[in-house]
Amino acid sequence: MKFLRQFAARIVGQSIRIFARAITAVRAEWKGIEPVPKQRVYFANHVSNADMPMIWSVLPPALRRTVRPVAAADYWLKNKLRAFVGPEVFNCVLIDRRPEVDDKPLDRIIEALDEGASLIIFPEGNRNMTDDPLLPFKAGLYNMGLARPDVDLVPTWVANLTEIMPKGEVIPLPLICTVTFGEPIHVSEGESKDAFLRRAADALLACRPEGRKT
Repeated sequence: MKFLRQFAARIVGQSIRIFARAITAVRAEWKGIEPVPKQRVYFANHVSNADMPMIWSVLPPALRRTVRPVAAADYWLKNKLRAFVGPEVFNCVLIDRRPEVDDKPLDRIIEALDEGASLIIFPEGNRNMTDDPLLPFKAGLYNMGLARPDVDLVPTWVANLTEIMPKGEVIPLPLICTVTFGEPIHVSEGESKDAFLRRAADALLACRPEGRKT
């Protein structure tokens, strides 16, 4: 049974990747870093539930096999399909966001890093539904960088998703989605949380394609 679930997860993963490329022609732009098998935290902007699959889809197989998205348990465990795709296809690090639950999300994240995984995270915390390019970052990215200073923190900008699937539309528009990976950053010695988060946001904004505000 375990083998069958693993086989099904691989098939579903390949189907998601093919679908993402067929619908959006998603492509990676490695502007500040090379796609080599090194432990990293890819931190990205968040405007759609498709952000994470797009990042995951453009990673080379050697990187994709070791990357684990950090995601909300309430979303991925909402039904049986998501409960299969989230933990078994994407191998998500699931975080319980309910305030009454003492889930200690940073402990789960550090555990995944210590096991050798790379991560995909969205430091804004929630999807950005505003006209601003980014919401204020949560402290998690700073805490990760402080706890594991040798891990590269890679700004990752997902562009065009809101144009491809505008709110209220059911048919995607024929636009190309790009995922831009920028130069890694680290928490500097003595750097405050607020200063680092401002620098991280600036690094992420610098990855936007030229001429774009979102």
